[in-house]
Amino acid sequence: METEKENVGMLLVVATPIGNLKDITLRALEVLKLCDVVFAEDTRVSAKLLAHFEIKKPVFRYDEHSHALSVTKIAKLLVEKKRVVLITDAGTPGIADPGSRLIAAIHSELPEVPIVPIPGPSALITLLSVSGMNTEQFTFLGYPPHKKGRETFFRKIKEIPVWPVVLYESPHRIVKTFHSIVEQCGEERMVVVGRELTKMYEEIFRGTAKAALQKFEANVIRGEFVIVISQ
Repeated sequence: METEKENVGMLLVVATPIGNLKDITLRALEVLKLCDVVFAEDTRVSAKLLAHFEIKKPVFRYDEHSHALSVTKIAKLLVEKKRVVLITDAGTPGIADPGSRLIAAIHSELPEVPIVPIPGPSALITLLSVSGMNTEQFTFLGYPPHKKGRETFFRKIKEIPVWPVVLYESPHRIVKTFHSIVEQCGEERMVVVGRELTKMYEEIFRGTAKAALQKFEANVIRGEFVIVISQ
């Protein structure tokens, strides 16, 4: 492994495919094959990924509910000079993802341990790359609040007039989110919407916020969403 250092444990933050398993990098496969243990947001999802590439490693859950116990366990493994991999359900750990808390905790508790990024797929970069918008600068706001603070959140988007804004959203709240975009940003604000990116039923929609609302109100919605809102 190119990141291996003698007698030093390390935390490897590994990006995995957001849909199409062919998008995994050669380096990510090498790291997964040579690591000692994997921590994953959902062990069932990760088990399928590892099985597809015939990789057998112990896999433990790390998510927001297991944070404290997992940090203790991971810190112990790192002190024992183990190579620990962190992956998320899809894409890059630590981006709108509980992995950021783990990384911060290890930085704080074990500053001598290398934390190594293994780059790869990211849903927000995937959609931005085909948005056709000026992406020299953009603002990523992650997932909108479910209840408290939603109005303030979308008002903030209205106040960013110079560059695109990128959001993530679940299928359960996508219509509600487009209602908020129309109300706060205007029905003619242009958007690019990515659904099921890199998967079999990938869909990329370009149009006004009003047209997006009408489209997704009229259909049964499945899959995770990325939304780019124009400047």
